[in-house]
Amino acid sequence: MLPEVEAWLRGRTSSSDDWPLPGLLKAKGGTTVSVVLPARDEGETVGEIVTAIRSELVEAVPLVDELVVIDSRSTDDTAARAAEAGATVIAQDEILPDLKPFDGKGEALWKSLAVTSGDLLVFIDADLREFRTSFVTGLLGPLLADPGVVYVKGCYDRPLRDAQNGGGRVTELVARPLLNLHWPRLAGFVQPLAGEYAGRRSALERVPFVTGYGVELGLLIDLLELSGLDALAQVDLGRRVHSHQSTEALGGMAAQILQTAWSRLERQDMMIPLHEPSATLAQFRRGASGHQATVRDVAVAERPPMITVPGYRSGPAR
Repeated sequence: MLPEVEAWLRGRTSSSDDWPLPGLLKAKGGTTVSVVLPARDEGETVGEIVTAIRSELVEAVPLVDELVVIDSRSTDDTAARAAEAGATVIAQDEILPDLKPFDGKGEALWKSLAVTSGDLLVFIDADLREFRTSFVTGLLGPLLADPGVVYVKGCYDRPLRDAQNGGGRVTELVARPLLNLHWPRLAGFVQPLAGEYAGRRSALERVPFVTGYGVELGLLIDLLELSGLDALAQVDLGRRVHSHQSTEALGGMAAQILQTAWSRLERQDMMIPLHEPSATLAQFRRGASGHQATVRDVAVAERPPMITVPGYRSGPAR
């Protein structure tokens, strides 16, 4: 590990316990905070998360100014449960309707910039179980304490069945090797693909968003280039429990992450591309007549920096 990264780990890694509420409220001053949950078919969990944030960080203590769920084409009662719990719910495709719609989590995150107004944005996945509001307070801590920090990633243990750290298979098999190979200054991030992170609007609106599963890797790489390593931080949030994807689904995620890395290597002049990467992924299942191929599109679409979108003025543009 680079000496620069070792120093960063010591200076820019903290725990959620390091950021108690009274200190955050004092540091908040006139800074506004938006919490965003991108959600697709998360009716089982989204209401509990919204209820906890609203009761503890909006009503009991005025830390969060805005609580928004971006409904990403759910077919269940996600939107109804989120609204009943007290969130503002906005359908992904109703935001910036003049643009061609894309699918994916990154699309929901990017569009949230256009319908929120907070100086700081906190992104929380809507499938979390055993959710604690220390996820939100921990991520806000470094941003409220130090104006030089622009982006904070959560890190945690990810149990998978009986293995305490068995989750995060795509992280260990794809993302971490990629970062160590090509962006070694990011090697200190424990969970580079974590879905819980926070950032300053002034930084997030100046970087592109991959619309699919490569969004977390893309943001990390692009914000490093925009602001430098010392402007990034991570916070230990303890333990994260959520539903796990099948190995086949993880293969599709990995393919999009590899596509995202390819685009950054090319954009940053870190390679000389001699061909266009294939945008399809062939996977196999055994059927009655043997192994049968399933081919899926894993092309990665990308939204430009929000600040370049006509009509956007660093705040809500509904």
